[in-house]
Amino acid sequence: MRPRPSSMKVMTRTLRLATTEPIQLLDITADVDGLFQSVGLRDGLLTLMSPHTTAHINLNEHEPQLQQDMLDFLTRLVARDGDYRHNRTPVDGRNNAHSHLMGLLMNATETVPFADGKLLLGGWQSVFFVELDGPRAQRQVHLQFLGQ
Repeated sequence: MRPRPSSMKVMTRTLRLATTEPIQLLDITADVDGLFQSVGLRDGLLTLMSPHTTAHINLNEHEPQLQQDMLDFLTRLVARDGDYRHNRTPVDGRNNAHSHLMGLLMNATETVPFADGKLLLGGWQSVFFVELDGPRAQRQVHLQFLGQ
């Protein structure tokens, strides 16, 4: 007897959030887990995606001193007041070339497997929304669940 093919489901949700700082690391793990629990899937993959060019998704450790180190690193790496061509004629009135340049080091997406109804994050991993051009009143993270 051949096993029946499993029926994979695809579900998409959107997390809406606001940021309050020019550069900000928002731990969205609890929100992501809440949305995951609401879809009722047990095994599969979750892809998180930031639809913004100056905000990204990152898996890292939630430790306040490390988070400050990350912010310091980014601001040292790319000067806000550099002579950037993008700032000479800003598309949306924001001198944010530095934000786009910081984003070169980050991902717009992350994929997290899940099994037995649990996200398979490492013991020290949290899901962060990384704002590079805040504050912003409206930001989004798209979550797509593929599983059963």
